[in-house]
Amino acid sequence: MDEQSLDFFVELERRVWTALTLGDAAADEALLTPGFLGVYPTGFATRADHVGQLAGGATVDSYSIHQARLVRVSSTAVLLCYRAEFRRLRGGVAGPIEAMYVGSLWIERDGEWRNSFSQDTPV
Repeated sequence: MDEQSLDFFVELERRVWTALTLGDAAADEALLTPGFLGVYPTGFATRADHVGQLAGGATVDSYSIHQARLVRVSSTAVLLCYRAEFRRLRGGVAGPIEAMYVGSLWIERDGEWRNSFSQDTPV
C-alpha cells in the first residue's frame, strides 16, 4: 500500500455519506465489500441491507465529519474513526442534528479501497 493520507480515507468515507444524501444505491454498493458487516444500534447489517435502505431514495439530508483519526492495521487495511454529525431524512423532512462515533475498516484489494466493516455508536 502506498502511504495514503488521512484525507484520502476521509474522502472515501464522504463518498459513502454522499451516496446516502443522493439516494445513490449503486455508488453505495460500489464502496462496500461483498462481505460488508455493519454493527449499528439496530443490529447487524449486510451490504444488501446497507444498500437496501436507499430503495426509497436519500436517507440523509446533510452530514459533517469531525475528529478523524486513522489506525493502520496492515499494509492493506486501515481503520478510520471519527465523529459524524448528520440529519436523517424521514418522509422527505430533515430531522434534528444527530451525532455518532463511527469506526470504518477500509480494505485494499487489487488496487481498490472498499469499506468492509462499520460500527456506529450514538453520542
